Amino acid sequence: MRKAKPKKRLVLPDPKFGDTKVSKFVNHLMYDGKKNISYGIFYTALDIVDAKMKDNEKSALEIWKQALDNITPQVEVKSRRIGGATFQVPTEIRPDRKESVSMENMIAFARKRGGKGMAEKLAAEIMDAFNSQGGAFKRKEDMHRMAEANRAFAHFRF
Repeated sequence: MRKAKPKKRLVLPDPKFGDTKVSKFVNHLMYDGKKNISYGIFYTALDIVDAKMKDNEKSALEIWKQALDNITPQVEVKSRRIGGATFQVPTEIRPDRKESVSMENMIAFARKRGGKGMAEKLAAEIMDAFNSQGGAFKRKEDMHRMAEANRAFAHFRF
C-alpha cells in the first residue's frame, strides 16, 4: 500500500461510568454533534432498564453489555465479483467492526420502534437484545444464516 494507515483515535471514557464502550455507543447515537443530548438519552434508557428489570441481579450497564454481546455478529457476507458472477463470500468480522456493527444495529432498530421518546425505545431494544429477541438479534441471526448458506464460497475469501 502506498499510503500509511491512519492512526486510531483515542475515545475518552464517559463521565458517569468511566467506560469507553459507553462513549462509542453515545457517539453512534449522536446527531449533529449533540453529545450531551445523546448522553441524556442513553442514561435515561439505562434508568428505565434498571426500573423494569429490578428482579435481575445485574446492573443496567451489565445488562446493556450483555445485550450488545447477544447481538454481535461473528461473520458477515461480502460481495465478491469473480468472472462475471457475483458471490456472497462469508468472512469473519474484525473485533472493532463487530462492536461497531452491533451498536449500529441496536440504535437503528431502536429508532424504528414504536414508542414515546428515544430513551424508551432504546430501553426496550436493550431489554429485547438481553433476552435474545427483537430486531437487532434477528438481524444477527439473519447474517449468520446468510453466511452459513454461502459457506461453499468461503474459498473466494480475500
